[in-house]
This record gives sequence, C-alpha cells and structure tokens, in this order.
Amino acid sequence: MESQSVQRQEIEKIYGKISPFELKDRLISLAEEAVESGVHSLLDAGRGNPNWIAATPREAFFTFGHFAVEEARRVWNDNDLAGMPKKEGIAGRLEAYIKANGDYPGAELLQKMVDYGTAVMGFDPDDWVHELADGIIGDSYPQPDRMLRHAEKAVREYLIQDLGYSSSVPGSLSIFAVEGATAGMCYIFDTLIANNIFSRGDKIALMAPIFTPYLEIPHLPRYSFEVVEILADEAAEDGTRTWQYPASEMEKLCDPSIKALFIVNPSNPPSVAMKQETVRQLQAIVQKHNPNLMIISDDVYGTFVDGFRSLLADMPYNTIGVYSFSKYFGVTGWRLGTIALHKDNVFDKLLGELDADKKERARRRYAALSTNPESIPFIDRIVADSRQVALNHTAGLSTPQQVQMTFFSLFALLDRDNRYKQLTKDICRRRKKRLFEGLGLPQNEDPYDAAYYTQFDLLEWARCNYGESFADYLQSNYKPVDVLLRLAEEAAIVLLSGGGFHGPQWSIRISLANLKDEAYATIGQVLHRILEGYASSWKGKL
Repeated sequence: MESQSVQRQEIEKIYGKISPFELKDRLISLAEEAVESGVHSLLDAGRGNPNWIAATPREAFFTFGHFAVEEARRVWNDNDLAGMPKKEGIAGRLEAYIKANGDYPGAELLQKMVDYGTAVMGFDPDDWVHELADGIIGDSYPQPDRMLRHAEKAVREYLIQDLGYSSSVPGSLSIFAVEGATAGMCYIFDTLIANNIFSRGDKIALMAPIFTPYLEIPHLPRYSFEVVEILADEAAEDGTRTWQYPASEMEKLCDPSIKALFIVNPSNPPSVAMKQETVRQLQAIVQKHNPNLMIISDDVYGTFVDGFRSLLADMPYNTIGVYSFSKYFGVTGWRLGTIALHKDNVFDKLLGELDADKKERARRRYAALSTNPESIPFIDRIVADSRQVALNHTAGLSTPQQVQMTFFSLFALLDRDNRYKQLTKDICRRRKKRLFEGLGLPQNEDPYDAAYYTQFDLLEWARCNYGESFADYLQSNYKPVDVLLRLAEEAAIVLLSGGGFHGPQWSIRISLANLKDEAYATIGQVLHRILEGYASSWKGKL
C-alpha cells in the first residue's frame, strides 16, 4: 500500500487537473488509512446519491410484477417458460388479484394508481393495465420508441405538478424517457451537432458553478465550443454569497452569437434555484436581444425547493427540460430520466431555417425513417440519434424502467398532502442545520435553497470571521486542496472542491443527502477545527 505521504503528494500534483469526482476516489483512498486506524469512520459527502428511497411505489412495482408473471403463465405455462400477457379482461383480473392479495406490500397504492389512470386520466382499463403488465415483463420493444403512451401521460402530469412544466395547450408537451439526466444531455448535444444547429467552435453559455460534465462536454474535440460562463457570484449585504446571478452577468446573454444556454436549476453544487427577478431579466434578454437562444435546463433538484418553476414553464418556446428521478426518489441505480419539449419550440424553428445544404444533409441522415424526413420534429430526431438513426427501431428506455418511472409519477400525483416531498426536504434542511451548527455559523433562510448540497466558501468564512488579512494569509501559505487533504487524513472525511465545478477556488461542496444526520455535525466541527487552526497559526505570526 502506498504511504500516506506519497498519496498526498500525488493528490497535490493532480489537483485542478482532473474531474473532482476522479479526485474524490484518491481522497477516499487516503481517508481509508484513517479508517484503518480504528479512530474514524469514513464519511464520504462527495457523491450526490441520497441515502433514502421511495419505498411504497417500489413495493407496488414488485407486487405488480408478480401479477404480471401470473398473467404470462396464464397464457402459456411450461415449467420455466411462460407466454406474453394478454389484454382482454386484464384490468378485471388485476382487481381480483388485489382483492385476493390485499396484504401484499404496495397493493393498496397499486389499486389507487390504476384507478387514477382510469378515473382521472381517462385511460381504457384494459389498455392501461396491459401496457403496464407487458412493460414490466419487458417482453416487447418500447412502442412508441420515444415513450409508452400511457406512461408518457402519467409522467407528463407529474412533471407539470412538481416542476411546473405547464402549458396552455393540453398535451402539447412531448416526453422522451431516457437513462437519466446525463444521458439526456448527451443526446441533446449529439442531435444539435448532427442537425447542424450547432457547429464546432460555436459559442454557448454555461451558468456556473455547474455539474462538471457540463463543463467538460463542450471542450471535447467533437464540439470544441467557445464557452461563456455566467457566474453566480452575487453577494448579500453582509458579504456572504447568495449563489444568484447578478444582472451584469446575465447581460452577457445579450450577445446574439451565443446560441445556447445550459443551466442546472437549482444549481449544482450551490443547490440554489434561480430567483424570479433573474428569470424575468432572462425573458427580456431573449425577447429583445437573442430570440433564438436555446435553453437546456437540468431540473433534477427542483422538487426540493418550495414552489419551484422550471424555465420550461416560464420560457416554454426556448427551453428544453431535462429531469432525473434519481435524487428525489432515490433511484440513481435505475437510471430514470426525461427530456421534455413543447411542440412549438425554437429548436424546430431553427431546423426550418437551415440552409439548403444543411437540410439536405439532415434529409439523408433521416431518410430511412420517413418519406418526408424534413418533417421529423427535433425531439423525435433525438430519439433516432440516440441509436445512431440506423437502429431507431430499437430506441427507447427499457419498458420495466418506464413502468417504474410511471409508478413514481403516480405515487407523487396521489400524494395530495405532499407528505413524501416534505419528508425529503426536511431531511436535507435538518442536515444543513446540523452542519452549520458544527461550523458555529448562523444559517440564513433562503426560499430558493434546495439544501441538497451546500457550497462553503472558505475565504468568505476567513474574511467574515478574521478580516481580509487572514484571507490573504491563507491564500499565500496554503492551497485549497490542503483543507481537503486534512479532512481525509485526520478525520476520514471526503468532500469535493468547489473549484472543480467552476465555483470559487477556495470553496468546497458538501452533499447533504447521503450520510446520517449526525455525520454533518461532525463534518462541521472538524472543518471548523481545521479553519481555527489556520487562524491560530496566522495570529502567532502577527
């Protein structure tokens, strides 16, 4: 095993040169030596997956899976071999199954979800239950390949309810079920390039700090975009960061050569939603200066903010929404996400305005899919491009994943009192409170704060507690990585650098989602002790 000093030197050497998530693995290795000493337990607050799950919709899913297998065996039963569920009368058989097995986990929720589909959404009972049964068995290709029909309607209603994906035209919002938000973002990038809406070297804007893949993808050789960063460096009167975007930063978007804006809202890592004043400024900028601006908004943390509204609600023509079920429902391993786009949108407008040569290239690309490939909308081109077009007939998220996504959506739609939502918000806010108590700091109330992560600026702490001269001392005598190293070595605590997300270099990201409550008090106390140690050294040199 490498000595601790050798590992430390390696981490210092690569700091700032690789992704913070890759650096995290090195820090974990260093922290494990502290664990082996028997003094500490590993506290990894670097990864964002939550340590809770939505249990009841999972129970309903597995109970329904048992029913679906019984349906398959009813058609053809030969030892280990069964047939494919049949549609005729399947809704009645499910009702009888639930009555006979009402004590099965999730059975009550299952009946409510099926009833919601028929009574509220107007689904034909047999069509509805058969889609779910055939889907959970996974014996057929997804059809339609973009998303199963009933599943799309249920997920759409959930996105409208919890993320504000509203529309004045019922049913105008198209959904593509994808393998998590990051897959959705990759698909969007690829289709923008494939259709010549983007070209290598084009100018795009990123709202920073931002999730590191969004920083890295634009610089890949395939894209080589010119990147303009819109920095969330607004400060309150007391000098603390609000993690909002000043009007002066937003004005960068007045440049019409900026073709697209990428945003994680609420942000990652600050975990703060864009305030309404900024949304209104963005609306005015688009209207007056950059009407063709394409906005790609990743809204994965939206459910953790009271009254959250996606930009897809406030700017439906210009925005494509990306969402992952992973954080809210505790399903990072399921890879469940969506791309959402209104039928009237700037992406299709720009397709129509391509010059003749670019249209011809696109026509050849999609010629096998339609006799009129020019009419294929942007979102359906994303579906095709997700399978390199030639394999479009095999596109689509696996049907069991779509059924689980549907169950989560219906679970949320039925939760009229928002009991589950309040539980998840309470968890994050309680942990943030404990962290700040450990740091010995007051916690400001912020209605835009998701509290899923927090980004703590060490220099801001230094200035607020000891003044500018101490902050200068820190920068002159230490590096930001020193704090991360000491946390790992002395207390087996692993955090991420905020600088890796293009936040302040002396900031750190702390996930509030994946450790026990008491761990956050410990993290705060250890971090406070380290910072006060630096302050004592500084005082000794005065």
